[in-house]
Amino acid sequence: GVGAMTWSPLACGIISGKYGNGVPESSRAALKCYQWLKEKIVSEEGRKQQVKLKDLSPIAERLGCTLPQLAVAWCLRNEGVSSVLLGSSNPEQLIENLGAIQASSHGGCAVLPKMTSHIVNEIDNILGNKPYSKKDYRS
Repeated sequence: GVGAMTWSPLACGIISGKYGNGVPESSRAALKCYQWLKEKIVSEEGRKQQVKLKDLSPIAERLGCTLPQLAVAWCLRNEGVSSVLLGSSNPEQLIENLGAIQASSHGGCAVLPKMTSHIVNEIDNILGNKPYSKKDYRS
C-alpha cells in the first residue's frame, strides 16, 4: 500500500528537447549553480540520452503528444507511483505537462489512457531501464 512520489520526470528539462543541440544560454544548465547539469548533458551519457529521445519521438507522434507528456504518463502508469512532482518555468509548460493526464482545450486527449502494454514495452526497450514490478520484489 505504499506508493512513490517521483520527481523530475523531465530529467531537469532534458526530455523537453531543449538540449538537443547543446546548452542554450537562457536555460537552467547555463547557470553557474547548475554546472553539474551542463556536465551531464554534454557527457557521453548525455549524448546517449539524446539518441534515446530521438528514438522515443515517433512513439510520442503516434500518440499525438509531446515527449514531456509521454515522460509524465510513463512515470504515472507505473503501479508503484502515486504522484509525479512537476516543475514548470511558466504556465504553458504546466499546461503541456498536465496533458499527460487530461484532455487539452484544443482537442488533444490525455496520454495516460493510451499507455498500453505494447506502448510501454516499446518505451522500456528503448530506455533499457524498465522499473521492477511489485511482484518482482516478492519472488
